[in-house]
Amino acid sequence: MPRLIIEDDFWSLFPQAKIGTVICRGIDNSIRDVEIYEKLLREAEKEAHQFLSLEEFSKNPAISVWREAFRKFKTKKGARSSIEALLKRVKNGNPIGTINPLVDIYNSISLRYGLPCGGEDIDTFVGDIRLTRANGDEPFIPLGSVENASPYEGEIVYKDDGGAICRCWNWREAQRTMLTENTKNAFLCIELIDETRSDEFHMALNALSDLVSYHLGGSVKVEVLDMNNRETAIFG
Repeated sequence: MPRLIIEDDFWSLFPQAKIGTVICRGIDNSIRDVEIYEKLLREAEKEAHQFLSLEEFSKNPAISVWREAFRKFKTKKGARSSIEALLKRVKNGNPIGTINPLVDIYNSISLRYGLPCGGEDIDTFVGDIRLTRANGDEPFIPLGSVENASPYEGEIVYKDDGGAICRCWNWREAQRTMLTENTKNAFLCIELIDETRSDEFHMALNALSDLVSYHLGGSVKVEVLDMNNRETAIFG
C-alpha cells in the first residue's frame, strides 16, 4: 500500500504548510458532458477575479505568497506556481480549456479558492510518494514532452521510486502519472502556505471531494497533512 510521505527537508523550509489530500477510488473519469465542465470553469473564472484586486499582478496575495515560497529553493527559471498560471490566464481573458473531468474539477476549485490544486493517477505510482528536496538525478518527462528534464538538486518535488512526479512543488506535472479518461483511482491535493487562509483551504478540500463524488462516483477520502501528521496511506 503506497503512502504519501512529507519529509523533514520540506518541513525545514515550510513548517507552516498544509497539504490536503483527496484520495479517489473507483471513479468514472470517462464521463464526457463537456457543457457541465465548461460551465464549472467559466463560473470559477468569474469568482477568481476576487484574487486579482490589485493592479500589479504579482502583488496580489494569492500570487505573492507563492512567489516568496519559490524563492526558498532552487527553481527552473520562470517557474511559477500552478495557481499563478491559472490566474494569469484569467487576467488576460484566456479561458481555461476542458481536459478531462477530474482536471476540470480541480482547476475549477483552484480558481474558486485561489489555491494550487493538482492530481495524479494512483495506478501509475511506483512505491511511496514523497514531497521532498530532489537529488537532481530523478527522471522526469513533463506533460506534453518526450524528453527528460530532471529537477535541480534541492528543488522541492513530489516523487516516487520511478522519478519526479511534479517539479518545483506544483509547477509542472509528469507525463507518466497524468490523469486521463481511463483513470479509476486518483490522488488529488490542495496546498496551503498562508496560515490566514486555513478556513478557505478546508472549504476547498470539501468542495473538491463533493464535486468528484457527485460527478464521477466512487469513494473519496480527505486528509490534511502538516508538521504533526506527516504521512498518510494512499489506497490503490
